[in-house]
Amino acid sequence: MRDAEGQKVVVIGQGYVGLPVAMRAAQVGFRVVGLDIDARRIGELRNGHSYVGDISSRELQDALEAGVFTPTTSYDEASDFDVAVITVPTPLRESLPDLSFIEFAAKDLAPYVRAGSIVILESTTYPGTTEELLIPLLESGSGLVAGVDFHVGYSPERIDPGNKKYGFVETPKVVSGINETSLKAVKDFYDSLVETTVPVSGTREAELTKLLENTFRHVNIALVNELAVFAHQLGINIWESIDAASSKPFGYMRFTPGPGVGGHCLPVDPSYLSWQVRKELGQNFRFVELANDVNEHMPNYVVQRLTSLLNDASKPVRGSVILLVGLSYKKNTGDIREAPSLRIIELLHQLGATVLGHDGFVEDYDIPDGVRMVSLSREVLETCDAALLLTDHDGSDYSLLEDSICPILDTRNLLSGQSVERL
Repeated sequence: MRDAEGQKVVVIGQGYVGLPVAMRAAQVGFRVVGLDIDARRIGELRNGHSYVGDISSRELQDALEAGVFTPTTSYDEASDFDVAVITVPTPLRESLPDLSFIEFAAKDLAPYVRAGSIVILESTTYPGTTEELLIPLLESGSGLVAGVDFHVGYSPERIDPGNKKYGFVETPKVVSGINETSLKAVKDFYDSLVETTVPVSGTREAELTKLLENTFRHVNIALVNELAVFAHQLGINIWESIDAASSKPFGYMRFTPGPGVGGHCLPVDPSYLSWQVRKELGQNFRFVELANDVNEHMPNYVVQRLTSLLNDASKPVRGSVILLVGLSYKKNTGDIREAPSLRIIELLHQLGATVLGHDGFVEDYDIPDGVRMVSLSREVLETCDAALLLTDHDGSDYSLLEDSICPILDTRNLLSGQSVERL
């Protein structure tokens, strides 16, 4: 286990992955620099306000007051670092992987790499990125040789926002290095942060591990989403069938339908693997491409079902007031990245609806354009023509929806009542 005392850790990217890593490193005794190019984020951190649900503002304030955490936009603060962890975004741009944030981080960090430094990539990407993209940039900017002068490894992030049982510390951490000495250095670092590390033989295996995990979920969610569409058309209660199947103690894993997939992982990660297979092997990853098609069209299906509900009430979508309950992609988090609600809002606006929103977890600066946020109350519901339950956060009084006379489409199987129809 690595001795944290006096060691300096730089965490590049202070989002849903980077901030928990930074806070945990500070807790165990490292001097931590939280680096992000987003000045707004750094301002929030310096003021002691956490925008990540898994990190409390009190926890952040304690680290600031103890002088063990320094939020900054300047790479000058990376000088003399011992460990650097890169947790920057890797989005898709027009269906193609965008690794520009990794490139910028590597180029800006490289001049500060010194003998004995450890650089770890956590950003989700396709197999080969660490060796083919990250290392050449670090070597070019530092004049040093990876694996000889400094250590490099890859460790896929496994942050599950809002998970109270398996947080950063409790979730086993897959670790890798470009050689045995790098693997040992990376493993020693994470051994000081988490309960369990899982070494693999190389960075490509670690990179593929992350894609495998999320492709598995993506494909199975697509399966149950498509089943939900067909079950509704056949007049079958999909939710009852899922509950019954879940009673089997072997050979079955429970997945439930919803309005679509969101966050960085499911809408993006499997496409990295599909892109690499097509680029390097000239073949189509059919499971991923089919899952993409099904999951990407779930928001359209939700709007279609909502339109039918309004038609039954002799109302057009144009001019109707629609309340969306829950905007984030996941229960009990404020993460709105790639959330299905964004596409649903876009479709409803195209159809001429007025869109209201209710979500106590989403920060004000993340509220989508054209959405007026409201409280969940009888008075608000009386002004609505229909409502959609998209995310079932704890803490809301859902009995108000169940008692409402306006039609409600429940995409989470939470509600009952005469006005409620389930996905």
